[in-house]
Amino acid sequence: MSETATPAKTEKKRAINRLKSMYPLRNLVQQDYVDTLQASNEGKPTVWSMLNYWEGDLPLKAMGLNIVYPENYATLLAASGAAEPFLDASDSDGFPNHMCGYGRATIGYSYRMMKENGGKIPPDAPLGGMAKPALLLGSGIICDARFKWFQALARYFDAPEWCLEMPMMATFEGTEPDLEEYQVKFLTREIRDFIEFLEKLLKKKMDWARLEELIVLATQIHETNYQINEARKAIPGPMHSTDFWSSMPPSLFFAGDMKVSLKLYQDMLAEVQERVKNKESGINYPERYRIIFAELPPWHSLKFFDQLAEKGWNFVFESFGYHNTRPIDLSKVSDPCEKLARFARNFWFNIFPEAKKDGISNPVVETYLKIGRGFKADGFFMHPLISCRAASCSLRTVQHFEQEKLDIPSLWVEGDIIDKRVFNPQEVLAKAEAFEQTMDHYRKVRKSKGLDW
Repeated sequence: MSETATPAKTEKKRAINRLKSMYPLRNLVQQDYVDTLQASNEGKPTVWSMLNYWEGDLPLKAMGLNIVYPENYATLLAASGAAEPFLDASDSDGFPNHMCGYGRATIGYSYRMMKENGGKIPPDAPLGGMAKPALLLGSGIICDARFKWFQALARYFDAPEWCLEMPMMATFEGTEPDLEEYQVKFLTREIRDFIEFLEKLLKKKMDWARLEELIVLATQIHETNYQINEARKAIPGPMHSTDFWSSMPPSLFFAGDMKVSLKLYQDMLAEVQERVKNKESGINYPERYRIIFAELPPWHSLKFFDQLAEKGWNFVFESFGYHNTRPIDLSKVSDPCEKLARFARNFWFNIFPEAKKDGISNPVVETYLKIGRGFKADGFFMHPLISCRAASCSLRTVQHFEQEKLDIPSLWVEGDIIDKRVFNPQEVLAKAEAFEQTMDHYRKVRKSKGLDW
């Protein structure tokens, strides 16, 4: 009697070729939430901190405090599909639904914790939730929503709120003679005042040797990430944007143990360099188009990028505001507060001299022109957000200059970082199909003008 063989199930090829080194970096962030919850249960003070571009992160870590970042937690809410009840809670407490998505999610979390659950973590909070804070560290960097949002959080918690500042300005005023030293003095005073506040709050002295050690580690982490980004310019692009977004918190927030982070980023650099050597792509399909993503991603719909990868779209770079710049030499600076001030300031002002030379008043535009040219981009995926003016206000100008100076076209896709109700993946895929013809056209235009891609 003959038997009919049952055909074996064929697994669909994974669209994005994930880096193995990404996973332990992502896990470091998850461990931070576990450690902070444990510290809180043991009666130790914990901190909710806003992204502050390292002015506050390193002093907090040097003082032995456990930190969580509500901006990062909001991305976890969105990525796990758990954000909507927290957004609704923010709305119900009178906050507008066009406010920062990170802020809405965090305010909704705080409302549910303090007004619905008697100070206990909401039961549906992913990763066990965020422990009740003993300190709120806000920041005036980038946008007004940032410091106002943390002031609003203080309504829910019996916890002090501190706000760190960073001078923000356009290119030409930002390159005035002697301005750098003035800014460094201002930031050094900001950091010193914050440390004095921490010492009084915690009734313990700063461990200055530990702070110095962390500053050295921070520069090493950023230098390693700079090298990773330089390697990503290769064709085909060896690392997809989704790997970057998954692995960035240990360099953006210095999440986890920084010595461990440095080793893991060194592993990532080695893996990316090996891919470059072997001409291995960040997607498992032929790279047809090299795409730059600007600015903040739709955290609720990251699987959407798999569908674009299947079409040969390789997102080779992304989100300048989340990236590290090459650190400056701090070896001749003796004061750790001044070292940290110069380290933090460098992120914002390193591009200003080049922008001034090119006559561009908006340093964000100069940054994206360098990215577009350096990564030989075929197109920009512009993601203006209903809830974030700071990340969206420059995108039209970036779009104009990329088109005018480099003949790189842009796909304009409105959405949100947290609220998936304002993002339509199917509509975007339809736009993407038509946009391929536009990229093909401008590829010919660039060639006719003598550009090398």
